[in-house]
Amino acid sequence: MNFWRPGGKVEFKGLSPGDLFLFRLKSPTDKIAGGGVFVHTSMFPIGLAWQAFGEKNGARSEAEFLDRIAKYRNLESRQSLDPDSRIGCIILQAPFFLPPERWIDVPSDYHRNLTQGRRFGGDEASGKYLVAAVSNALKKQAIVSEPDPASMFGSPTLVKHRLGQGSFRVLVTDNYERRCAVTGEKTLPVLEAAHIFPVKRGGQHRSDNGILLRSDLHTLFDLGYVTVTPDFRFHVSKALRDEYSNGHVYYELEGRDVRLPAVMTDRPDRGFLEWHRDSLFRK
Repeated sequence: MNFWRPGGKVEFKGLSPGDLFLFRLKSPTDKIAGGGVFVHTSMFPIGLAWQAFGEKNGARSEAEFLDRIAKYRNLESRQSLDPDSRIGCIILQAPFFLPPERWIDVPSDYHRNLTQGRRFGGDEASGKYLVAAVSNALKKQAIVSEPDPASMFGSPTLVKHRLGQGSFRVLVTDNYERRCAVTGEKTLPVLEAAHIFPVKRGGQHRSDNGILLRSDLHTLFDLGYVTVTPDFRFHVSKALRDEYSNGHVYYELEGRDVRLPAVMTDRPDRGFLEWHRDSLFRK
């Protein structure tokens, strides 16, 4: 799930990956009706947000999406939006929604006039209450292909589990600091999150199965004309020259060390890279 913050001015810093993120219904209801596991936050360009999520942004068209953002920002129309402006993006995993009879009471020390939410530590009385209440509520409803609700919160490894296509793109783009892993290109519209082990072959949308590449390199990577080896070096197949009598701009990149995410668990899985080199790369 992607949870938008339409203002796009203040970055969300309240949680760490694996923390519990809850949805509170506004007054006079004041109940917790659902939530998910926090994975990642980003200030993402509005145009790319539509490309990444499409109608899953909660609008039937890009125009409607932009109209809603303009309304939230008190602008006259979507034409008043800066095309380079950002929107706050919070990515959640394993989202859940509770039926009204299992809505959870808000802790007594949560002030109802808070609009940006509040963080409760796991060692606080209210934090312990919330985790216990959510776990109990989830045990009463089916959760497909997810961990036991009693033990699913607080583990940073959750970021490696399944994500949606749009969330995968946002996460990989940010992991590589919005620069091509091979060339360092920073023009965001031409950067694409490439799967190392293809989804059509059973690969998943997870951070260590992704690498950010310029669009032409992404195409060549998917076709096996280029690869990244388990020692994180970029290589170009001789088949590119043999078949097209060209490719000198790519051979100039031969043997280059690729840029890697700062967080070790977000770096390409060596097993996936080995598969790409041995099974897809054109020798």
